[in-house]
Amino acid sequence: MSKTALLFAGQGAQVVGMGKDLAEKFPSAQAWFDRANAALGYDLAGICFNGPEADLTKTENAQPGIFLMSWVAFQLLKERAPNFKFEATAGLSLGEFTALTAAGAMSFEDGLRVVRQRGKFMQEACDATRGGMAAIIGLDEAPTREVCAEAGVVLANLNCPGQLVISGAAEKIAKACELAKAKGAKRALPLPVAGAYHSPLMASAQPKLGAELAKVNLVAPIVPVISNVTAQAHGTPTEISAKLVEQVCASVLWETSMRALLAQGFTRFIELGPGTALSGFMKRIDKSAQMLNIADAASLDATVKTLST
Repeated sequence: MSKTALLFAGQGAQVVGMGKDLAEKFPSAQAWFDRANAALGYDLAGICFNGPEADLTKTENAQPGIFLMSWVAFQLLKERAPNFKFEATAGLSLGEFTALTAAGAMSFEDGLRVVRQRGKFMQEACDATRGGMAAIIGLDEAPTREVCAEAGVVLANLNCPGQLVISGAAEKIAKACELAKAKGAKRALPLPVAGAYHSPLMASAQPKLGAELAKVNLVAPIVPVISNVTAQAHGTPTEISAKLVEQVCASVLWETSMRALLAQGFTRFIELGPGTALSGFMKRIDKSAQMLNIADAASLDATVKTLST
């Protein structure tokens, strides 16, 4: 019997209009957007639906916005396919919080609020430092690590074969891009981000996030949730909290995480939230894996139809 894992989108997937058609078509979806606004005390749903883009891309809005839209997709999946079962969850960076919430490790309101604060703390770290990130396309991990060591930056995301992301001080990122091209990278593209995520430049956000997580009632998840930091299932609630704090500065081991699930017999993956970046990564990791996604009403219908056959 095939095993299914749910995958939750990370920051950068946000797009103005996300969730709008779901809220218009499904009263239960609108209810979750209303509940989120009440929990946060401002109109996050309105920013997701209507922008402006400058507001949505602010880290403190993008992170809870993606969390919320991904959560709504998850709830609609359960509503439309009541007999559907999943055996594990994982999420890219911010998406790890959604994955934990979907697995029952924290309440929806707690997850939403802590993600909003995480975004705020990370934005403060961005404002206090001059950092950047770049995607390195078509260069293996070992030479990319050599580039990082030479330029004084770090490997932030190991997404899939041929797609790595580096992070660090802005002027060092520019140097690293040149070095990567010299080593044979097909492309080295600076990313339009506010700062150096998953690098030591985010360290000021860690104690603040730890303090927020201390207020949250964390419990053991009902299914394994893969940690970005270890590429293994999370442990006790205390260990979950520690790993979420560590994750702010640590590398995201996405490819290793997906390979661990594949090795455990997972053959079907459902990406929940805006965009299809995680589906794209999986195509590069293992073409034989079945990828479904829910980003809007059309993809919800398609996924529910596939699950029912």
